Amino acid sequence: MSSLSRFNPKAGVADFWHEFRKPNPLRWPILVVSCAPLAVMFYWLSSETVYKDPERPTITYISTYEPGRSDDEIVESNLVNQEVKELREAEEERIAQRKRDLYKALGAAAGMDVDEIAREADQRRAAEEAAEAERRAQRFARDSVDGETSADTSGRVAEEGTNP
Repeated sequence: MSSLSRFNPKAGVADFWHEFRKPNPLRWPILVVSCAPLAVMFYWLSSETVYKDPERPTITYISTYEPGRSDDEIVESNLVNQEVKELREAEEERIAQRKRDLYKALGAAAGMDVDEIAREADQRRAAEEAAEAERRAQRFARDSVDGETSADTSGRVAEEGTNP
């Protein structure tokens, strides 16, 4: 017996057509219910969600400074900003010292050796500052090697009309 005759759909289609042609009142509803799962699967598999590309961001440049400022005005504003920065740092240091004094008073009231704790904190703070100074020195040494590149860039920026 050949395998082609075993899997030939011709007999199955003929049998389906013979049964479907009989005048059965439920043949159309049965056909619809039989095809519904397949139709739902095809609909589900063929649905695709497509999102549109996001809009390109618009760039807004900082425009708080006048583009035609003179060098003297720039230096003056830098000096004012430096003074404000120094005042802020002094105030932060005053607040930090006040906190340390309050913690010393609390530690003394709790019976701790506040002098030893303060000495350890000062050593740790000094080590952190030394590490920061070393990191900055390495950074400046690396930047001084690349000095020509940064000078060329700053000159080009100044020519374009923006203030560095």
